[in-house]
Amino acid sequence: MQFGGTASAADAAELYAACRAAGITHFDTAHAYTNGASERLLGDLVRPERAAVFVATKAGYVGGSSRQNILSTFDESRQRLQLDHVDLLYLHRFDDATPLEETFETLAKLQSDELITHIGVSNFAAWQVMKAQAVAAKLGTSISHIQPMYNLVKRQAEVEILPMAQAEGLVPCTYSPLGGGLLTGKYSADAQTEGRLATDHRYAARYGLPQMHKAAQDLAALAADLGVHPATLAVAWVLQHPAAPLPILSARNAAQLAPSLAAINYALDAETYAKLQALFPAPPPATDRIEEV
Repeated sequence: MQFGGTASAADAAELYAACRAAGITHFDTAHAYTNGASERLLGDLVRPERAAVFVATKAGYVGGSSRQNILSTFDESRQRLQLDHVDLLYLHRFDDATPLEETFETLAKLQSDELITHIGVSNFAAWQVMKAQAVAAKLGTSISHIQPMYNLVKRQAEVEILPMAQAEGLVPCTYSPLGGGLLTGKYSADAQTEGRLATDHRYAARYGLPQMHKAAQDLAALAADLGVHPATLAVAWVLQHPAAPLPILSARNAAQLAPSLAAINYALDAETYAKLQALFPAPPPATDRIEEV
C-alpha cells in the first residue's frame, strides 16, 4: 500500500528483498493504491521470480463491482503488474448497488479464463461474505480469502469474521496489525508529526480514541519489560489467533519493517498473550444470550 507513496522505488525494492529473505512469498496490492504506482513497482519486483511468489490485487474500491468496472480495472492492474495471471483478486469492498450475480459471474469467468486463481473479498461483514459465497457456489466457484482489519485495538473481527473463517475454511489475510502505526509506540511522543495518524485524517479518526492510545502506551511498556519492540508483540498477537490470520505487514522502509518481520519467529508464551489480550477490551459476542456463550 505504501509502494510509490511513502515508500520510494528504492525503499520498495529494499522492503521486497527483506520480505523475501524472511521467507515471505505473498504480496498484496490494489488497483486503488498510490495511483497505480504500487502495482507497477510490485510488478517490476516480482517479474524475475514470478513462479516463486503469490500476487494479490483488488478491484472495485472506486466504481463498484459491476462487470464493466471489474474487467476494465483488472485489465489495467495486469498491465501495471506486467502479469498475464494474478493469484488472488479481491473485491475491495462490498457494493450493494450491483447484483452479486453479476459480480461473481465476472469473477468466475476470469477464473475459467485462467486470469486469476483465487477469489477474495475485503472489508466485507460476515453476512456479506456468506451471502456472496452462496452466489459463488451456484456458479461453481467460491471465495477462498478474506481481508478484514484486525489488531489489538480493532478486534471486531473476533466476533463473527474470524470464527466464520475457521468454520468455512477461509484464509484471513488481515490488515493493519500495527493500527496505522499506533502500536509501534511512536505516537506516545507529543511531537510525533510523521506517520499515518499524523498526516491522514482517516487514520487519525480511526485510531483517535483515548483508550486506544492508552493501550498503545501499555503495549510499549510491556514490550520494554520484555526487551522486544512493540510492533513485534502486536504482530505476534495477531498470528496467535486460532483462525491463523496472515497479517499484512506494511512499512515505509526496511528498517521500519524489521520489528514486524521479527514476529514470524517470536515465541509468544501464554502469559504474555494473556497480558496483550488484557490491553484492550474484546468486543461483545454476536448474541445477546451471553449466559449461553
